[in-house]
Amino acid sequence: MKHIIAIVFLAVLLVNCKETPKETEVSEVEVEEASNWTMLFDGSSFDNWRGYLQDDMPTEWTIEDDAMAFTPGEKGGKNIISKKKYTNFVLSLEWKMSEGGNSGIFWSVFEDEKFHEAYQTGPEIQVLDNAKHPDAKVAGGTHKAGSLYDMIACPDEFVNPAGEWNLCVLEVNHETNHGSVSMNGKEVLTFAVHGEAWDKMVANSKFKDWEGFGKFKTGHIGLQDHGDKVWYKNIKIKEL
Repeated sequence: MKHIIAIVFLAVLLVNCKETPKETEVSEVEVEEASNWTMLFDGSSFDNWRGYLQDDMPTEWTIEDDAMAFTPGEKGGKNIISKKKYTNFVLSLEWKMSEGGNSGIFWSVFEDEKFHEAYQTGPEIQVLDNAKHPDAKVAGGTHKAGSLYDMIACPDEFVNPAGEWNLCVLEVNHETNHGSVSMNGKEVLTFAVHGEAWDKMVANSKFKDWEGFGKFKTGHIGLQDHGDKVWYKNIKIKEL
């Protein structure tokens, strides 16, 4: 009987020893994956951000409970941009909108004094309270949350309501001419990021006669002041 117990114990020990390297291997993969990302906002500082056409952060942007919060002031135009420029990347962030509110996520923002707003050059992924903001009811749904603004609509069912966090992942890759948006773990739209297909989308949008809109492959990431309270957190980027 003692021999049987010893044999069983040895078998269990050998199984555990075989599993240990697998667990270590997974851990190393996870560490390597994490190292590919750069935190643009970790809840502690605005070191990677500044105001559009400004050297500093506008005072309307503050940190609340590990999230960056925008509270509108008397003057608008307090958009912010990443200090660094990006071309091919995956951007991951979470956003939460106030009731009836509106904001946006830009990329490829070209900063120049002749463009007074970040949205004049940077395409936008919409941030919105679909239930109570009038933008959700126009333009064939292309102004709803998660949409490539004024070009491709995001279905309602993948967006959480005002007051709840939404995870948005944006990929832009000029090497493969591929862009995509995922909302809360579900890919909701894909699109070309340059060339004939992109130009056709712009030509069929409100931006068709806008000098500079969507023309730049490299630019800043931007977050919008649209006059409403909004929160962003866990902002990270992976260059491709």
